Amino acid sequence: MPAERETTEKGPQVYSIAAHRGFADALVAGLLPRYGDDQLGLARLTLLLPSQRAIRTVTEAFVRLSGTRELRGLLLPRMAAVGDLDIDETLGPLLDPLGAGNDIPPAVEPTQRWLRLAVLLAEELGDRAPKGPALLRQAFDLGRTMDRLLVEGIRPEELLEPRVVDVVGELAEHWKRSTLTFARVQLRWLSELESAGLVDAPARRNRLFDRAAAKWAAQAPATPIVAAGVTSASPSLARLLRVVSELPRGAVILPDLDLSLDAETWAALGRAGVGESPDDPPFAREDAVTHPQYHLKLLLNRMGVQRGEVQPWHRAGMAAAPPERSKAISNLFLPPAASARWVALAAEQRRLTGVTLMVSDHPGHEAQAIALKIREALEVPGKRVALITPDRALAARVISHLRRWNVEADDTAGEPLPLTPAGRLLLLLAEVAASNAAPVPLLALLGHPYSGETFGRPDWLDHVRALDLALRGPRPGPGLAPLRALAEERDKHVRGFADWWGVVEDLLTPLLGDGEDMPLAAALDALIAAGEAISGGRIWGEADGRSLSSFVEDLRDAARAAGTRIERDGLAVALRDAMERVAVRKPWGGHPRVAIYGLIEARMSRADMVICGGLTEGTWPAAPSPDALLAAPVLRALGVPGADFRIGLAAHDLAAALGAPEVVLSYARRDTSGPAIPSRFVLRVRAMLGADLLDRHLDRETPALARRLNEPARKAAHPRPQPMPSPEQRDVPIAVTGLDRLRGDPYQFYACDILRLRALDALDAEPTAAWKGTAVHQILERWHKEGGSLGAIASDELDKMSAHPLVRGLWWPRLIAGLQWIEEQIAAQDGQGRRVLASEIKGSITFKGVTIKGRADRIDALADGTLAVVDYKTGGPPTARRVQEGFALQLGLIGLMARDGAFAGVAGEPTRFEYWSLRKNSKSATGFGELSEPILEGAKKSGIPRGEFLSETERFLGDAIDRWIKGSDAFTARLNPAYPGYADYDQLMRLDEWQGREGEDQ
Repeated sequence: MPAERETTEKGPQVYSIAAHRGFADALVAGLLPRYGDDQLGLARLTLLLPSQRAIRTVTEAFVRLSGTRELRGLLLPRMAAVGDLDIDETLGPLLDPLGAGNDIPPAVEPTQRWLRLAVLLAEELGDRAPKGPALLRQAFDLGRTMDRLLVEGIRPEELLEPRVVDVVGELAEHWKRSTLTFARVQLRWLSELESAGLVDAPARRNRLFDRAAAKWAAQAPATPIVAAGVTSASPSLARLLRVVSELPRGAVILPDLDLSLDAETWAALGRAGVGESPDDPPFAREDAVTHPQYHLKLLLNRMGVQRGEVQPWHRAGMAAAPPERSKAISNLFLPPAASARWVALAAEQRRLTGVTLMVSDHPGHEAQAIALKIREALEVPGKRVALITPDRALAARVISHLRRWNVEADDTAGEPLPLTPAGRLLLLLAEVAASNAAPVPLLALLGHPYSGETFGRPDWLDHVRALDLALRGPRPGPGLAPLRALAEERDKHVRGFADWWGVVEDLLTPLLGDGEDMPLAAALDALIAAGEAISGGRIWGEADGRSLSSFVEDLRDAARAAGTRIERDGLAVALRDAMERVAVRKPWGGHPRVAIYGLIEARMSRADMVICGGLTEGTWPAAPSPDALLAAPVLRALGVPGADFRIGLAAHDLAAALGAPEVVLSYARRDTSGPAIPSRFVLRVRAMLGADLLDRHLDRETPALARRLNEPARKAAHPRPQPMPSPEQRDVPIAVTGLDRLRGDPYQFYACDILRLRALDALDAEPTAAWKGTAVHQILERWHKEGGSLGAIASDELDKMSAHPLVRGLWWPRLIAGLQWIEEQIAAQDGQGRRVLASEIKGSITFKGVTIKGRADRIDALADGTLAVVDYKTGGPPTARRVQEGFALQLGLIGLMARDGAFAGVAGEPTRFEYWSLRKNSKSATGFGELSEPILEGAKKSGIPRGEFLSETERFLGDAIDRWIKGSDAFTARLNPAYPGYADYDQLMRLDEWQGREGEDQ
């Protein structure tokens, strides 16, 4: 029967809108003539739609179609979201206008249930219960499984039926325990609900559906009711849809039910909820749950409607595709056995006119190519384009690329709350509390865009940068006390720093309590107070702040009612898990002709061009995630489809998208972890098209253009840097540690000593050799001057350096062993007439008009009146070969300075030049410590003869001064490639751009 005529025949009135017709536009095109017989006709209609997003989509379709008709005004029908109850979607309360009464209890708050389930789960598991975030995560999974069973109308006692018990008995032991735990927690929870006069949200929905079905079956409503786009196969919703389909002016309109599928293929989809006998389970292993028509067959079976009773909807949308597209889509998704007929299909039955495949190199390249396709489509006036992808990272990249052309895409999936400024601020406060004010989260918090609003943002950032410099290197001790000591030291160099830190400390102190376990509500109170104080209230000001406010209030009230406690170190993880489930949408839209959808948001939507992005296995379709609490055989015995059911939903989403006039199927050859496997849907497209048609459907131009878009212009290789500073700039002193750099890599000397550039340590870095060397020198300096216990001095110095307990724990045994070796060596040398003259002493001399300066680690007086120069090393000393070649001259320079009287109280001729290394040494009694000299004598094959050590050093020094300090030689980068210097200035000298390429014509 034509869709426009009023229904008078008996029997269910069920229709299907083919994919190529465009669901929302085709739906409205049929509803207008059917129910819009006068100005108030549509207003009398009640339209049941699956979601709030679907209501918006249909509203937009009404507006579009009304613009093509001569209408003086349009009163829209009353639209109600009955809720899309697919198993992987969030369950919310159903709208009461469907006929709720006092006999239907209200639904419990979802957050309250989640936290209470965590308490029950912990009590049931006892010592086996996970802690903190893991427990909350498991409780959330338990609640989701309960919802899944409630949606299917499965009662808790069905877990005790013989068909289920027999299956459980065959499972592994952990599945048995898991099933028992689930049953016990669910029964306890339902008992509490009954006592409180509440029900779970899915159970309330089921009662509302059943009540509405009974009421409408007993007495048909005076106004027409139409259900459109609802694909959930929930038994209670299926019963309601059956009643709606039999109302005098009612109808059920399904999206893309394939009416052309032959009976054999339809039967091959499986039982779909109907067993061959009452004792058979409703689902079999052989069911084709991954087929896009399977969930529709399940819905029809539960409605009690044969596919032959479904009629085609004889209206098309404004953006309809060629009719032959539906036949090609039907062939594309044939079950595996039936796919063999592709070989015999004619080309016109395999051709997907208007569909192109776009293959990119990697996700970044794919995003660029998609953005180009969207930008190209916008050149056509009035053309609408949509990107559909479950890959949120890909969607974010495309949005970013589109901003290059000032195109702000409308991302209907929203942004996860933790990624918004307000959400990130709250999480950073939680991370500071969890980490006991570790440097990285602390500086991220203080540098957040909302921080320091009341203090004065410019001054605030100046102090944050000063703190950043102070915290470079290994992590200080936990808590605020080590940071307070750093602040007092920094206040000597930065005016007002201590006062600023006092403000920060007052904000953070309530977060860093002594107890490890605390009430979640109290923790949220502290976070809220700190967030408001540090942001001046700005945390709540925008759309994300309002969403965060609602989230926090809900969670705090539920936590207070449930008495939930949380470990301090798990607070940030628990909050992030909960916040990930909240999406923030902008209060205003983006470009009117560009939309970006997730799979759920894309349902019923329409555009002139649809780009399906991220079509790789594991993304679209997503990898099936088995239920964490109930094994798949148990779910099948209960009558719940397996985890692969969602693959069928993803296939149906793709089939619907393929109905657009223009479709682009996009995927990348690799992802962030390695080579990617194209989606099974893409592989089917390629296989069905065959080699003869595939080449016509490939878009090679757009990926090539995307590749060229960011390709820089080819330039000649950057030459090796050879700075030529002026004589005034060259006239700088030479440190005893700088001569090696000057001779080995003049550019490093230029950057360090002339430009005065210094590399910063990373935050929370591993202890570097320089850091360890500083600690050792400070310890030994105090010991030489004060005496006493070397171990006590070492502990005190590490306390002053705010060394983190982990650093101390790992390094302390090696440090003490090395210091003990030094103590033993000095004691033994005292008995030989050798004594320490000076330690950690600074001095300078002038040589050829240049100041030579440095610090001597230690200088000893030998029994014969000569001197020994000692250099402490926490690692291995330089090799004698390096000293001989003039690239490790520190000992010789200290010796020259000592000989020339640079150090007060030190006089004599140096004759020994010793490295005292604290590294591991199997020959030492302590296992650590090694003494060596880079002297050529005895059996050694490298080094400098003892009598020539100072003269050779003097020769090397004079040569360097003549060439670079007083001369005109260029400070050439990597002049001696074998010089093992630091890599601090490699980026500055653009090493990778010229090393190994000199002389090439680029």
